[in-house]
Amino acid sequence: MLVLAIETSCDETAAAVVRDGRQILSSVISSQVAIHAEYGGVVPEIASRKHLEMISPVISQSLHEAGLSLADIEGIAVTRGPGLSGALLVGFSAAKAIAFARSIPYIGVHHIEGHIFAAFLEQPVEFPFLALVVSGGHTHIYLVDGFGRYRTLGRTLDDAAGEAYDKSAKIMGLDYPGGARIDAMAQQGDPNALRLPRPLLHDGSLNFSFSGLKTAMLHRVCKHPVIIPSREANDLCASFQEAVCDVLASKTRAALAKTGVKRLVVAGGVACNSGLRSRMKALAEEL
Repeated sequence: MLVLAIETSCDETAAAVVRDGRQILSSVISSQVAIHAEYGGVVPEIASRKHLEMISPVISQSLHEAGLSLADIEGIAVTRGPGLSGALLVGFSAAKAIAFARSIPYIGVHHIEGHIFAAFLEQPVEFPFLALVVSGGHTHIYLVDGFGRYRTLGRTLDDAAGEAYDKSAKIMGLDYPGGARIDAMAQQGDPNALRLPRPLLHDGSLNFSFSGLKTAMLHRVCKHPVIIPSREANDLCASFQEAVCDVLASKTRAALAKTGVKRLVVAGGVACNSGLRSRMKALAEEL
C-alpha cells in the first residue's frame, strides 16, 4: 500500500511517501529554524502561517521524488496531535481534503505513536518493549505490548527534557535551536565540573521533573555569567547534559528492572543527543 504521510505538529512541514509501512520512497522536510531563531524559540502563529505556505509544495515534491502522483496514493496518514493547534490544523486539513477528493482512507496518527514506531523503519522490534520518548514537549516511558496497546509507566511532571535543553541554552545566550548547541559544547567540557540537581532521581517513581534543573541553570548563570565560547561555558553544558542523562538513564534502568522487558526503543528528537545515545548504548551493553 502506498501511503502519503504528513507532519506539521511544530515548526517543520514534512511529507513522505511510504510503501507497505516500511519502505520510504521519499521524505521532504521544510524547516523553519532560521525563521524562529530571531525569536529564540518557536512562535506558534508564525509556524502556522509558514505551514500554510509550504504544505502544498512539500506534498508535491514528495510525490515527485517518489515518481508518483496523487492518483497512485492509496491512503493518507497525518499527525493529529499533540502539538501546536494551529500548526496541526494545517496538516490534517490538507490530509482530509486529499482523502475526501480521492475517496481514499484517512488516519490521524498520535505524535508519540509516530515517534515510537519510527524505529520499525530501521528494524522490527519484538513485543513487548519499553519506549523512552524524549523530545521538546514530551518525556515518557511506555510499556508497548503491541500496536495500539500502551501503558504509561512514567512521565514528566513539568518540563520535558528537550524543553529544559532549549530554555537552558536561551538562559546561557546560545543561538536557537539551543539543544544541539549544548550537546556540541558539552563534548568539549567536563561533566563533573559542577554538581547540578537530579530531580526525582531517588523518589522511587518512574516520573521525571526538569523544572528544578532549569531553575538551577538560571541561578548559576545569574550569579556567574558565562562567556561564549569559554571552558567554563563548555563545563556548564557538560554538567547540565550529565544531569539530564543521569536521570533519563536511571529511570530507564529502573523501568527495565521493574518490567523484566529486554528490549528498549529510545525515540524523539532528544534521542539524537550524543550524551544520551552514549549512556543508552552503555546501558544496553551492560544489560
